[in-house]
Amino acid sequence: MKSRADDLYFLLSVVDSGSFSAAAEQLQVSVTRVSRAVTRLEQSLNTSLLNRTTRKVGLTEEGRLFVDRVRGGLSVLEEAEEMLAIRKQNPAGRLRVDAANPFLLHQVVPHVRAFREAYPDIELELTASDRIVDLLERRVDIAIRIGPLDDSSLHARPLGRSPLSVVASPDYLNRRGNCDSPDALKDHDIIGFTDPESLNFWHIGQGVRVQPGIRASSGEAIRQLCLAGNGLAYLSRFMIAGDIEKGHLVELLGDHLISPNPRELVSAVYYRNTALSARIQVFLDFFEERWRRL
Repeated sequence: MKSRADDLYFLLSVVDSGSFSAAAEQLQVSVTRVSRAVTRLEQSLNTSLLNRTTRKVGLTEEGRLFVDRVRGGLSVLEEAEEMLAIRKQNPAGRLRVDAANPFLLHQVVPHVRAFREAYPDIELELTASDRIVDLLERRVDIAIRIGPLDDSSLHARPLGRSPLSVVASPDYLNRRGNCDSPDALKDHDIIGFTDPESLNFWHIGQGVRVQPGIRASSGEAIRQLCLAGNGLAYLSRFMIAGDIEKGHLVELLGDHLISPNPRELVSAVYYRNTALSARIQVFLDFFEERWRRL
């Protein structure tokens, strides 16, 4: 074997991040070390793998073919290493988890310390995305998604349900009055999502497609806008339960909510052709126990 595993990981980091400097920052090593690793690979293979310009780095055709195979090979290597760890009852390795930013902040981050204490050999990487992501392209092992799933190429493990509520701040309601029916929504300021537009369909009454006066791309931004008294919002309980308990937000239209609501489902997804590894299994088992109380 002409290529060293460390050099291959460095190459993939350059490809995924788009530059030597970004790869070095991600890997917490010097740019020189990353550059030398890629140069060693090219010299050992007698092939140019990257096209270098002053602004970005791209793969040559040979590089693209090589990297596609390398990803699969390193995955096999990681599985082999993990298999040995499993034999020792010690799940180990890198675990990449992606979730919508509000869910990550309110339902994952508070439990990370306990998870790390239980499984110190698992290297946890958390990324936040409010959109559906390509798991392979983003190199994600597990994606936590809220709402209905329609991608048949994915495994899906239900983790619980998180009801949605229409809420407003006491300050807003003192200024604008109560909202006691779906028809009354037209008399209130609405905070909604920029996209997808389907998130601006509220499951109340016969179903209402609201017209937000304020839009945001993140549920957490909508929560903060609502707390600041900007209007009514329709949000999952996992991010607002504490606000309601403390009196910072007030639930509205509870008797008009449609149930069951397909947007309540919380699922973990991963590719069908990926065996459920030990680190994924323990992560899901650990968090599912806590998310039953969403």
